[in-house]
Amino acid sequence: MTNISNNDYNIIQNKMSEYRTELSEKKAQLPDANTKLAYQRTALAYERTLMAWIRTATSLISFGFTIYKFFEELRKEGPHPPRIITPRIVGLVMISFGLVGLLFAQIQHQEAYKKLKVEYPQIQKSLSSVLGALILVFGLLLFLATLFRQ
Repeated sequence: MTNISNNDYNIIQNKMSEYRTELSEKKAQLPDANTKLAYQRTALAYERTLMAWIRTATSLISFGFTIYKFFEELRKEGPHPPRIITPRIVGLVMISFGLVGLLFAQIQHQEAYKKLKVEYPQIQKSLSSVLGALILVFGLLLFLATLFRQ
């Protein structure tokens, strides 16, 4: 066992203290980088959620339009008895569900992005919201075309 003098002990303590100070400064910088990454992951999660809503709304809109057109062609083949719920109504309802769902998703996305922008102003603009708005407008045009077509 070696004996360490008080002087050597103090030198070792000072070196360790300096090392701990440097280490704590490096660790203090890490949370800032981790926080930025957390905000970016949150923004990407918002984007993925909106894209899922866009896919769902597009499916509802296109399926509603397809039902309408398919049964319209069948109706041309021969007379059918009048019904309360016609394929046209089913198509319009499905298109409107897609539009309403996409509208709600856009509103939710914008609100979430506003809150994130307050916490992290450097966040990039949402490109999926542009796509959602374009599909919303196109779906509305399809809905109006289906509604006013007899």
